[in-house]
Amino acid sequence: MMSTVKVLLLMALLTGMIYGICFMLGFPPIFAILLALIPNLISYFYSDKIVLTSYGAKIVDENEAPNLHRIVESIANRANIQKPKVAIINTDTPNAFATGRSPKNGVVAVTTGILQLLNEQELEGVLAHEIGHIKHRDILIGTIVATMAGAIMYIANFLQWGMLFGYGRDDDGNPMQIVASLLFIILAPIAAMVVQFAISRQNEYNADENGAKYSNPIYLANALTKLEKGVKYHPLRNGSPATAHMFIVNPFKAGNVARLFSTHPSTEERVKRLMEMASNPKYLR
Repeated sequence: MMSTVKVLLLMALLTGMIYGICFMLGFPPIFAILLALIPNLISYFYSDKIVLTSYGAKIVDENEAPNLHRIVESIANRANIQKPKVAIINTDTPNAFATGRSPKNGVVAVTTGILQLLNEQELEGVLAHEIGHIKHRDILIGTIVATMAGAIMYIANFLQWGMLFGYGRDDDGNPMQIVASLLFIILAPIAAMVVQFAISRQNEYNADENGAKYSNPIYLANALTKLEKGVKYHPLRNGSPATAHMFIVNPFKAGNVARLFSTHPSTEERVKRLMEMASNPKYLR
């Protein structure tokens, strides 16, 4: 419950930023929202096909991957949702992600690297995490958040170009107004990104907790520890960093990224939380 409240509060913060900025500028917020909504609607309806195609994911049936299908079906039953489709990506990078805007068109994708690295219990923990994303429609939440963050960036760009052509200037040439506008142009997009990434991290915590409910927190904790090390040895070399938030661990672990601008919580913190859940009987199967 508290996790959901945190996400809602962060989304409310983004909404407040949009309306506050538009109020100060006398700019109708609906225009910025509509501009940001169009590309995000396309992403929302076609992201599953786009992402699966971009990573060369192959949908496999039960004859091709019987064990994988068995685990996915078992977890889907516990989560009380329709069994997602199953896809495999041919890469040494050990990772997994879920896509699909609703449980009806959900897809769970795993790499050949993760199938080689994890044992069956650990794989179950990972798949439970991904099915948690599908059940709670995190793709929808991500689309809404991206739209609001995009609207703020559009407003900042509008103001930047407006300043170049004299928008909002008066004969008095108020220097404080110019300073405030410059600060907004620089800081508002950064603030929007920070909130967007904070929501992404919270969604990962939520999916970890749901994965613990549908499987076992110890399974997922062990899997995350292995995956963190595995990605360091086999980072994803072909792919877009814009899709990093979809994976269970950041697949582009080549460098250090500031915590505020990370799409994932630290693995150490995730494991710590999962081990705390392991002491609670309701999470143990």
